Amino acid sequence: MNSPVTIEVSAEHTYPVIIGRGLLGELPQLCAGAQKVAVIHSATLAASAEAVREDLEGSGFECYLLEVPAGEDAKSAAVAAFAWDALGASGFTRSDVVVGLGGGSTTDLAGFVAATWLRGVTVIQIPTTLLGMVDAAVGGKTGINTQAGKNLVGSFHSPRGVLCDMNALETLPRNDLIAGFGEVVKIGFTHDASVLTDIEKQPDACLDPAGDLLPDLVRRAVQVKADVVSSDFREMSSGGAIGRSALNYGHTFGHAIERVEDYRWRHGAAISVGMMFVAELAHLGGRLDEADVDRHRAILDQLGLPTTYAAGRWDRLLPAMQLDKKARGSLLRFVVLNGMQNPVFWEGPDPALLQAAYSAVSA
Repeated sequence: MNSPVTIEVSAEHTYPVIIGRGLLGELPQLCAGAQKVAVIHSATLAASAEAVREDLEGSGFECYLLEVPAGEDAKSAAVAAFAWDALGASGFTRSDVVVGLGGGSTTDLAGFVAATWLRGVTVIQIPTTLLGMVDAAVGGKTGINTQAGKNLVGSFHSPRGVLCDMNALETLPRNDLIAGFGEVVKIGFTHDASVLTDIEKQPDACLDPAGDLLPDLVRRAVQVKADVVSSDFREMSSGGAIGRSALNYGHTFGHAIERVEDYRWRHGAAISVGMMFVAELAHLGGRLDEADVDRHRAILDQLGLPTTYAAGRWDRLLPAMQLDKKARGSLLRFVVLNGMQNPVFWEGPDPALLQAAYSAVSA
């Protein structure tokens, strides 16, 4: 990628998602109008956070670093309260800025903290993982986890801007990079078939952070999300339209795995199995050809993503799915494919079909 690409997202306001390399210099401009900036960052990114602070202080801002746990441990009420206390102690006002620096869990937390401090202050997201770039940091969904489930407490709060610096992926652990492809592949299944074709043809190039294909896949995934979010920001499509909910493909079963595994699974890995589950479910319901189910498995296998989950855990997975945000009353509601790139809702599938789909992905 020779020069940055900017994709506009329209929600409560229009904001840019900038994809490129060496984007740190864009941050001070995005923070214009603030006196103070709080950088919420994972413990693993202390050195990067210090570089951001030096850059911001060199541009005249007061900068505070708020270190939070890595991964899903950051997304708790206790960590959010720590951040609120830090903002209060530092005298943050409505004109000041919160920056989320890290993976999807960090940007989810930073967005939620910004949305709730003084009923909403500016947030700027700097995702440092593939999953964060193509999913969590774009779209304005923020949230934390509770004992009941994932992302059940949150708000819609769009950032002022998102900086996707591809250089960050060059030091990302390979397993995290692979897991991020769960969300990239999802976009291929639901919206953009070219993503799947490129992965099938060039799997090694897809996983090369220094190459040109991965930034282009990020661009295409972000463009799909921008288009979907711009047309259905609050996931409120009516009249049978699926709207933004299409982006939840594989997430009902995937979130249940995360809950059952106490969030020890990487999100993208859980979503990979979740996509296999709903592909099998759609096939059992006569909505998806067997060849398309096989294509799911082949692409995910090719990338090194999991396609099966442990047997004998249905009695724990089902209650976890019933707490999913897409459920309606006592009815489970899944996003399934009625043919490739045609996501639809399926409300209340026969319990026997659900168990059969689970059996199909059980190892």
